[in-house]
Amino acid sequence: MIYRGMSQNCPGCNLQGANLAEASLIRANLAGANLTNATLVKANLKWANLKGANLTSADLSGANLAGADLAGANLERADLTGANLEQANLRGATITGAIGLDLKKAIR
Repeated sequence: MIYRGMSQNCPGCNLQGANLAEASLIRANLAGANLTNATLVKANLKWANLKGANLTSADLSGANLAGADLAGANLERADLTGANLEQANLRGATITGAIGLDLKKAIR
């Protein structure tokens, strides 16, 4: 499923399995959204609100998550290979089994 022209204000949305590859979601409000198995390859999620979002098994490889708020998000088995997590808030996030996770510049 490919989503085009999706509203950037979609808290709690069910986007399970959505293809949001290369989407521009700067400052998007996706708090509490279900993004399980979503494809977010090279998506721009800079400063996005992803508090409490379910990103289980999501493909975030190459995504820009700089400054994003992922507090309390579920990133179990998510692919974050090459993702930019600079100043991303990962406090309370579940990261068990996450692939390619580089926390050097993230806030934990």
